[in-house]
Amino acid sequence: MRALLFALILTVAAGFGPKGAMAQSMIRDAEIEAGLRNLLAPILEAAGLGQTLRVILLNDPQMNAFVRDARTIFVTSGLMMALDEPAELQAVLAHEAAHIANGHLARRPENAEAMSGASRLGLVAGLLAAGVSGNAGAGAGVALGTASSAQRVFFSHTRAEEASADAAALQYLERAGIDPAAMGRVLDRFAGQELLSTDRQDPYVRTHPLTRDRLRLVANQAARSTPDPDPVAQYWFDRSKGKLSAFLNPPSWTFAQVGNDPSEIATMRRAVAYHRNSQGDAALRELERLLLNHPDDPYYQELYAQVLFENRRYDAAIVAYERAMDLSPDAGLILAGYGRALLAPDTPARNAEALRILEMAFARERRNSRLMRDLAMAYARDGQDGMAAWATAERAALEGDFDTAALHARRATGLLPQGSTGWLRAQDVLRLSETQNE
Repeated sequence: MRALLFALILTVAAGFGPKGAMAQSMIRDAEIEAGLRNLLAPILEAAGLGQTLRVILLNDPQMNAFVRDARTIFVTSGLMMALDEPAELQAVLAHEAAHIANGHLARRPENAEAMSGASRLGLVAGLLAAGVSGNAGAGAGVALGTASSAQRVFFSHTRAEEASADAAALQYLERAGIDPAAMGRVLDRFAGQELLSTDRQDPYVRTHPLTRDRLRLVANQAARSTPDPDPVAQYWFDRSKGKLSAFLNPPSWTFAQVGNDPSEIATMRRAVAYHRNSQGDAALRELERLLLNHPDDPYYQELYAQVLFENRRYDAAIVAYERAMDLSPDAGLILAGYGRALLAPDTPARNAEALRILEMAFARERRNSRLMRDLAMAYARDGQDGMAAWATAERAALEGDFDTAALHARRATGLLPQGSTGWLRAQDVLRLSETQNE
């Protein structure tokens, strides 16, 4: 398996617990995130939460979902892969959105005080990392790497909170025309888990206490609704889950599942499997078939560009990335990929363009330590050593390497004009690093 699976970027933020170093990683992919946004949008509208809430996918085989702040819902890859239909995932999203809308997060600081000193430090560092970097995922990664007992305390909800979240979520689903019975089907997957030891339970059971009364309440309320399935939601669910599956499962498994199926999503899954199997030409042929039928799809164009890039066809990759950027100019991950491709030839003209594009990407996308690495390289090639040091410091902080972060942050503050944006950000990283290392 390739160290970096082209469109899926695993951004690791390490934390420390009683079992040694642990880490959580985010799965970053423009196409999957577009699918999750499409599935979340009707929930947010029904809940009156606006469209600022986002879903972050964690690379974790266990089934779980939770909220950390009023802007982010976390869903594990294990939960997404276990669900069979879009309404089930939307029911999970509605339940977590209800915790935000109902103000359950307001009591989190009180819950945090109950944690041990070391675990609380890990949590605070995570929250600081999110605040300093604008990287909610990085902060969550640090916090989730703390002691598991602290995680259970902090992310747990009372039975009363669960009941109110269920009731609100059912209302959101009905307003959005989504089958509320899907929530019951999700909960049925966890029925009986309370009888298991905590070591054997899925984390969802520990953070979302289940009761038979809760299951009956959801089932009774959901049974009153008869919504029509939404083909758009089904499409994005199938597309997002299909791509995730193709990355997480062995290529041989994907080939066995899709065979010679000529459908759109099967073709995309086959392309991913070929690429992971080091069959670049076969992957490109599959993607060219997709682009023939979907020439204006920015995510297939990005996929095509990344396969070209990882097969060292840099000039063609740059052209393909530029096309993807034209189709989706605000997609930070696509801009980041385009900037990375521009760096590959290492010519003055390409390097200058790469810096411009990567700065645009950073303005939109601050949840990707690889982007910070590329930005540091672009600054270094442009002779901006102070900015290169800042970007390196921020990248290290996002990855939980606070010693390295402090080292480069000090260098950045010595090179950059006092009070400049880069100098201020380097100071933030330095303060965070010193706090974490105390």
